[in-house]
Amino acid sequence: MLAWVLEALTGAPEIGRVLVVAQDIQALRSSPYLAQAESIDWRISQGGIADAVRATICDCDGPLLVTTADNVLLTPQMVAQFLRDAGSSDVAVGLVSRDRIAAAGHSTQRTWLTFKGGQWSGANLFYLGGRQVGPLLDFWQGIEQDRKKGWKIVGAFGPLLLLGAILRLIDIHTFAARVAARFGLSAKVVNMEAAEACIDADKPADIPVIEAILTARQA
Repeated sequence: MLAWVLEALTGAPEIGRVLVVAQDIQALRSSPYLAQAESIDWRISQGGIADAVRATICDCDGPLLVTTADNVLLTPQMVAQFLRDAGSSDVAVGLVSRDRIAAAGHSTQRTWLTFKGGQWSGANLFYLGGRQVGPLLDFWQGIEQDRKKGWKIVGAFGPLLLLGAILRLIDIHTFAARVAARFGLSAKVVNMEAAEACIDADKPADIPVIEAILTARQA
């Protein structure tokens, strides 16, 4: 999985330093699948995802793009679109609309967030503009265990925002802007153009779908 992700990142001219954070970096670095291993920086993970991101952003001199090792369908084109549309925001999140993935004909089960105007699934792409996002990372650390439970995530931001989402009174862009404003930040939801951007390899049922997409790309 990681080899596919690293190929996309190292092939994207917008990306500079690439850092892999994992529990067992030696096993990964020595893998014959990782031809890019020598050009990658490696760090042993200390804690959860939020801990790893916080430690990394404190070391960075500039913005940070975060993705996951199971985001195997990532491409340099997806990276370019995400960073372009993220603009100068403090925080940006890549999402795919349910209509887009249905139109592409991909049969995959995803976690959907329902808002006014449609449903959305995460693309495992996050843009952090700098150290100013620290308070948001602290908050995320507290709800990280519920990251796969859409309504728990929405509800963690307060009853008014939860009610607005449940009743579909606000769209996903308004929700993101209001959440970020609580931390003194600006936020952007990036509507990913590639339907498969939200398909990751976290369930056995996803593997045949991913393999079919990769086969079609190679053809």
